[in-house]
Amino acid sequence: MRTNPLATVRNLGILAHVDAGKTTVTERILYTTGTIHKRGEVHDGTTVTDFDPQERDRGITIFAAAVSCSWDGHRVNLIDTPGHVDFADEVERSLRVLDGAVAVFDAVAGVEPQSESVWRQADRHGVPRIAFVNKMDRTGADLDTAVASIRERLHPAPLVVQLPIGAEHRFTGVVDLVHMRALVWADGAETAEEGPVPDALREEAARRRRLLEEAVAERHPAALEEFCDRETLTAATLAAALRDLTRTGDGVVVLCGSAYRNRGVEPLLDAVVAYLPSPLDVPPVHGTHDGHDGKEEERTAGPAAPMAALAFKVNATPTGRLTYLRVYSGTIEKGDTVWDAGTRRTERVGRILRVRADRHDPLDRAVAGDIVAVVGLKSARAGSTLCAPGAPLLLEPPGVAEPVVHVAVEARRSTDTDRLASALARLTEEDPSLAVRTDPETGQTVLSGMGELHLEVAMERVRREHGLEVSVGRPGVAYRETVGEGVTGFVHRHVKQDGGAGQFAHVVLDVEPWDADGDEGTEGRGGFVFRSTVAGGRVPQEYVRAVEAGCRDALAEGPLGGHPVTGLRVTLTDGRTHVKDSSDTAFRTAGRFGLRDALRASAMVLLEPVVDVTVTVPEDAVGGVLGDLAARRGRVTGSGTRGGATVVTATVPLAELFGYATRLRSRTQGRGTFTARPTGYAPAPVATAVTTTRKARRGTLTPRA
Repeated sequence: MRTNPLATVRNLGILAHVDAGKTTVTERILYTTGTIHKRGEVHDGTTVTDFDPQERDRGITIFAAAVSCSWDGHRVNLIDTPGHVDFADEVERSLRVLDGAVAVFDAVAGVEPQSESVWRQADRHGVPRIAFVNKMDRTGADLDTAVASIRERLHPAPLVVQLPIGAEHRFTGVVDLVHMRALVWADGAETAEEGPVPDALREEAARRRRLLEEAVAERHPAALEEFCDRETLTAATLAAALRDLTRTGDGVVVLCGSAYRNRGVEPLLDAVVAYLPSPLDVPPVHGTHDGHDGKEEERTAGPAAPMAALAFKVNATPTGRLTYLRVYSGTIEKGDTVWDAGTRRTERVGRILRVRADRHDPLDRAVAGDIVAVVGLKSARAGSTLCAPGAPLLLEPPGVAEPVVHVAVEARRSTDTDRLASALARLTEEDPSLAVRTDPETGQTVLSGMGELHLEVAMERVRREHGLEVSVGRPGVAYRETVGEGVTGFVHRHVKQDGGAGQFAHVVLDVEPWDADGDEGTEGRGGFVFRSTVAGGRVPQEYVRAVEAGCRDALAEGPLGGHPVTGLRVTLTDGRTHVKDSSDTAFRTAGRFGLRDALRASAMVLLEPVVDVTVTVPEDAVGGVLGDLAARRGRVTGSGTRGGATVVTATVPLAELFGYATRLRSRTQGRGTFTARPTGYAPAPVATAVTTTRKARRGTLTPRA
């Protein structure tokens, strides 16, 4: 039986930029809670959550890993998420099922590009957060500077509840501004020693406590009332107000510490318990009542309600298929039959497991609020809704990012072709942000993903886990086409008569560019809009819908190089029908071929994906780096100094960034680093458009070893 009531459960994720210390924070949480008895290190490859061989080899988190621990009578279900932009889809799926998060920031670098990206992802999901400024023991660490970057770049109201004791290598503890006490960690000590505020910091602590009270009173009515009456706030009132502001997102509690030295982890856990919500504190989950005309229904968190759970991760291990679930309502027991609302079929739960990265403890049941893995589900995918057969419900799945990079893949031995297809199918089953297709011109298998590293990791898994030797082509990017200058009054007449019922459809189309900025109903970049201005019933409404469907079919391949078309508006202005020969099929065909020919008559523009790049280099290497960015068609957008190094930001076409890491290391003697974040699409130069079009028409996807 479950020992913790629902109010004592915390489901949270660790979010941050690469190398800000997410995995170390997670490792120290597990150590502090007694879940593990030896501290692992990222650089040694001994951490619990980075258990995959590639994670240990590369020293980064690649896959979201779930762990579970207990603190102060609370069950904490924790997900350590990746920080690299190529694996942002793992973060997206994790945030979909979390109730709260801890955002980790480097005390020297402050808010970094991927920190900003994951923060925005959490904003979209409405996930309450607290901030932990890590690495306070580093040279150049400054809490106030880091908090200022949080305020300026993320725009929350940071509520700093701690004052560091000591700076850089002399950082030994913190002053708790809520309870006005000092927490000091002696060298080698496992726990903090509590005591009074040091005399040297008493005045500064009182000043910061006053600023904290004023900031909270401005945003919390009950705190404001007490502050006006007493001109101060009690610790209980302040803590309750901080909890409310965290839940509503009106404020972000900020703590600090050094996870590597195990300083600040206990107060962080106390803050998780005190300020982040339990499953009872978040709104009930909403879904569509399966089979009842899309009627919306909500399920409250509770073990007695009808069961509803969302699968957010699938891991096909050699010993079985693990499906990770967040249970929103009801109870799942071992051996239960559940309903997959997406595939509309029943599944049987073989086993239920409490997860600790790559280790599992068997459970007899899981109740609302739990994050567990189950064995026995055959068809469930990431995003599948599992519910009670007698109370079907379809939950909204997490969004899947559109792949931007692709490579051609083939087995070196022809006898391994089927095994390669099976391996790629397993990869896409586990990671929805990967896509596999067959190129219609060359017949080759094309694997698409979120970046160069994403595809490298996928191919390495094929080699290691399946023992396959594969050839991989040069990476390519996912181009798009759009209308630069359209056409009006374009006439297309579809007539087919070969015995029996014929086909007749006559349409007149206007094609023009369309920018979705500020418009509702945006689909992708620029998207696609269809409208009809036909008067007098010359084209019946059912045929208008068929024309729209045909136009959407035509968007799959543009005239420049067969790339998808976006950013246009098509208007059906006129048409004609035939009494006997007109049909939905005829008008859909007319829409498809009519728009295809209209695009050929239009002035088309090739769009290429662009990314925001942040390059951190020593001052003596700035000139070479700027020249290299210019040669890659980069546009520098800013520069500054941070932690003794120069930080350059630029917008660069994604196609020009392949191999940039090696080039940057050679120019900076290994001292330079960079991060990239996709920002959308931009028109490609004419030369690039011509080259890309020629390659597409020749089908130059031949792999190289």
